[in-house]
Amino acid sequence: MAKLGMLLSVSLVIALLLLVETTAPQGQAHAIDCGASCSYRCSKSGRPNRCLRACNTCCQRCGCVPPGTSGNENVCPCYAKMTTKNGRHKCP
Repeated sequence: MAKLGMLLSVSLVIALLLLVETTAPQGQAHAIDCGASCSYRCSKSGRPNRCLRACNTCCQRCGCVPPGTSGNENVCPCYAKMTTKNGRHKCP
C-alpha cells in the first residue's frame, strides 16, 4: 500500500513537471522578425554591416529590438544591458 502511494506521488510530480516544461514560455520564444527590426534599426547607421551583425545577435538573445533608429532602450532592458567584453554597449 505504501509503495502504491509513493508511486502515485512520483507520477504526479513527473506529470506536473512535464506540464510546466511544455507550457512555460521560453526566453527565445518571442515572435519577432529580427531581420526586419534590425534593418530598420540600422537604416541610418554609418556602419550598417557592423550594426546589423550586433543588432541581430542582441535580438536573438533578447527577443526584442527597441523601436526607432536609436534610443528607446527602456522598451527592451535586456538589449540595453548587453555589453561587449570591453564593457561597452553591444547593441546599437
